[in-house]
This record gives sequence, C-alpha cells and structure tokens, in this order.
Amino acid sequence: MSQSPTPERPTLTRRRVFAGVGTAGALAAVAAVLPGQHPAPAPVAALPKPAPDTGGGYQLTEHVRRYYQTAKV
Repeated sequence: MSQSPTPERPTLTRRRVFAGVGTAGALAAVAAVLPGQHPAPAPVAALPKPAPDTGGGYQLTEHVRRYYQTAKV
C-alpha cells in the first residue's frame, strides 16, 4: 500500500516569530495613535467691538496724564 502524501505543516521559525511580533507591535502603535487624530475645531473669530456712538478711541484721562508725568525722563 502506498502512503498518501501528508500535508506539510509550516514550521515555526525564529524569523517568523519576530516578524509576527514586529507586525503586531506596529499595528498596536498605529491603533493607539489613530483615535487621537481628531481634527481640531476651527477657532471662532472674536467679533470686533462696535464703534462707540460718541467717536470713541483714545481719551486723555487723568490717570493717563499722571502716567505721562511719571514717565518723563
């Protein structure tokens, strides 16, 4: 009686083990980074203050005059 060929089982070599471990590590690193890749929300631009009805702008007040007096050299 002839023996039927038995299918060869793949041998587990050190090279295959290290390749599998490296691949699993790379996939774990990618999976750890991907959830943190949410797009940043667009910053909301601050609305400018409306101009005052009375002209607004720079006003020379008493505390500003006092500053100018103390800043003189």
